[in-house]
Amino acid sequence: MADGPVVWGRPVPASGRGVFVVELPAPRPTAPIEVTKVGKWLERVDGLRLDGSRPTSKALVARLAAFWLPSQPILYVGATSASIAQRIVAIDRTVLGDRRPNHAAHWLKTLRSLDGVRVWWALTDATEEYEDALLSAFAERVPADEVAMLPDHDVVLPWGNLRTATGDRKATGLTGSLIPEPAEARPPPTRVVVVPDGDADGARGEPPPPTPKRRAPAGTSSAARSRTPAPAIAAPPQPLVETDARELTVEGAARLEAELDELTRVRRPEVVARIRTAKEHGDLKENAEYHAAREEQSFLEGRVAALEARLRNAVVVTAPAAGSRVGLGSVVTVDDEGESVRYTIVGAAEADPRSGRISSSSPVGRAMLGHDVGDAVTVATPAGERSYRILAIE
Repeated sequence: MADGPVVWGRPVPASGRGVFVVELPAPRPTAPIEVTKVGKWLERVDGLRLDGSRPTSKALVARLAAFWLPSQPILYVGATSASIAQRIVAIDRTVLGDRRPNHAAHWLKTLRSLDGVRVWWALTDATEEYEDALLSAFAERVPADEVAMLPDHDVVLPWGNLRTATGDRKATGLTGSLIPEPAEARPPPTRVVVVPDGDADGARGEPPPPTPKRRAPAGTSSAARSRTPAPAIAAPPQPLVETDARELTVEGAARLEAELDELTRVRRPEVVARIRTAKEHGDLKENAEYHAAREEQSFLEGRVAALEARLRNAVVVTAPAAGSRVGLGSVVTVDDEGESVRYTIVGAAEADPRSGRISSSSPVGRAMLGHDVGDAVTVATPAGERSYRILAIE
């Protein structure tokens, strides 16, 4: 049974998990969208596109208004496995275009006012099942003539919902409607000295080694000799090459794009079809096939989100010319204890040691960066030091 209603903006006394519905006091014949709010949305989000192009405020308002359903007071159906009250507060506090605290139902922020809008809710542990049931019931109630007027006739949802509980997305034509996640700051470069266990100075209780004394030239007074600093011990020069965790080779970026295309164009519709089929078998709460498909969908959407973020923040690096120093994308042939081995130096996201693609941030890959043909490279590994000699760079 539903609880409520509570006027939007007031506390909702529901601290448990469940579903909720946001509705107008009565249906409205047209969408009360505020052009000024939409204009500010466009100003804040540079990457917002409508059908692939940068829209005007009026064009964006027209597209949002095209999904308005004049006969339906329900604006949004939501669900949460945490707290209903906290979810609604998070939605209310999120500025249009921001991802946090929670950007669900962000279309509601384009309306002129939410005065009089009400919230109903119901506590339940079966949040996904009830959200799916509510959205299905909503779609069945929309008159056929209104469905025919929608830009998307297949996915019929409340105006503020952009996707179904099973993953079907409303074809709005909008992309990049939220500010991208900020790229993580690169940590400062560090120098790590690998010392075998128990071999650090003082580890066995012995006194520190004496500091080498420099013999002063003849004729130098004892006072002057005491002020003479000990010479610095110069370390052998090593190439210093910093790597960026966002870097990708051209081939690596193409592989990630191909995987993303496979997941979104092939795998996602297959999983959605499996969920639809499982729903037809009856009670969703005890439907193992339904839950297995939903779990697979969760993993799939997580991988899609990770790939999209990786490609959005990627720095694509072209491989250096053959014969130059080792860099990202170089194919390096090395002598490994008499055996000739080929490695391709790639970014961390595309590393696959079994296929010969090693990360530029791995011990071996990082040690090779910046070296030339003929250089000997020593790498500290848990099993001890290993030496490589670079034979060729492609």
